[in-house]
Amino acid sequence: MANDSFSLDRRIALVTGGASGIGEATVKELARAGAQVWISDVNLPAAEALAASLPSARALHLDVTSPDSIAAAVAQIGSLDILINNAGIGHVGSIEATEPGDFDRIMNVNVRAVYLVTRAFLPLLLAARERHEAVGAIVNVASVAGLVGILQRFAYCTSKGAIVAMTRQLAVEYPRTLRVNAVCPGTVQTPFVEAYLEKFHRDNKEEVRAEIRARQPVGRLGRPEEVASAIRYLASDEAAFVSGTILTIDGGWTAA
Repeated sequence: MANDSFSLDRRIALVTGGASGIGEATVKELARAGAQVWISDVNLPAAEALAASLPSARALHLDVTSPDSIAAAVAQIGSLDILINNAGIGHVGSIEATEPGDFDRIMNVNVRAVYLVTRAFLPLLLAARERHEAVGAIVNVASVAGLVGILQRFAYCTSKGAIVAMTRQLAVEYPRTLRVNAVCPGTVQTPFVEAYLEKFHRDNKEEVRAEIRARQPVGRLGRPEEVASAIRYLASDEAAFVSGTILTIDGGWTAA
């Protein structure tokens, strides 16, 4: 039983895209806080491997873009207190270089999927208060790209800006029955970033990595665990008075 601050004892949590990067770190942090965690991912073997390393976690195959897959997950889980909408993809390009198919794909994964997952799990989250004194909690993983313009990130900025707006709207719609917040990380050292560097900057990877570090005033990339700690706080009872908040975790990027 967790007995430290920000305890999540007896809470049931679901993390989308939970098998790697920020999702993996969040799964570990919520489990450390005492929560029972569902690790949902399209990569089921990776989710199963992570679940096997934790005392109170279970793996779940979930395609966040598929209503059928989401419905099956809802039926399997049954009860839920905390939803972490973390799954997402990236895209590099200006509006001129962003083809309609590219735009549709990123909006489908980064925005429509968050709508689908949240809508499907909403009845379970609203029922959380019947089992605990606290209301259900949603934490959306947005990005600084939803707060400021970033060169060559037209579709990505658009998608993450939508998540920021969605977070605020839900907080206003359900002010007494649900808490909804978002985190906006800067660039974090994850497989997501490594894949981006490999795909778009294979020949000058270290040069671009140095540029990415430099745009964050602290001079380094973030760590997944630093984002996970903030998510744990927002999911906990200590954050009972926090809803509609957009928490930046960006090494000073948006303050500069």
